Amino acid sequence: MSESPFQKFGEWFAAAGASEPNDPNAVTLATAGPDGRPAARTVLLKQWDGRGFVFYGNLHSRKGREMAANPSVALLFHWKSLARQIRIEGQVAQVGDAEADAYFATRPRMSQIGAWASDQSRPLASREVFEERISAAEARFSGREVTRPDYWSGWRLVPDYFEFWQGVDFRLHDRLVFTRKGDEWETGRLFP
Repeated sequence: MSESPFQKFGEWFAAAGASEPNDPNAVTLATAGPDGRPAARTVLLKQWDGRGFVFYGNLHSRKGREMAANPSVALLFHWKSLARQIRIEGQVAQVGDAEADAYFATRPRMSQIGAWASDQSRPLASREVFEERISAAEARFSGREVTRPDYWSGWRLVPDYFEFWQGVDFRLHDRLVFTRKGDEWETGRLFP
């Protein structure tokens, strides 16, 4: 049994990176609205370390609004070909501007343009409206660097709970949990 959930995460994440053909960093993010209604969507994990797990998006999107109101969230990685999944729960906090700027600068130019053109999660009258907004953003930044919009940033989930699930034949799965207690992690197992 690994002493650190981050060490175990690193081992499993590396295995997924070596075997998954598409987006091994895809993770389901679950949030809840002010009424308690849950919502889940897939985001891409962009970095992780002992401080937590970072993903990016529009602060005004549904996920952004829900996390601003309730920072308790859950992540779920599922790698079907490895018969593995990892649940991570904790609190999110917005990353600093310098960190968001540094990541935004690494994105493909059209992804940067898209951040300016999209009112993420808001109603869209037609695809043509979006394409016009893309053209307007391209014109705005013609011949120069695309800067990060102030409404676009990242969040870091600081975990207090991990569950590592390994599929076993006949549904005799192995479930290892880590729960944060102060500065330490307690480990245990769950019945499948």
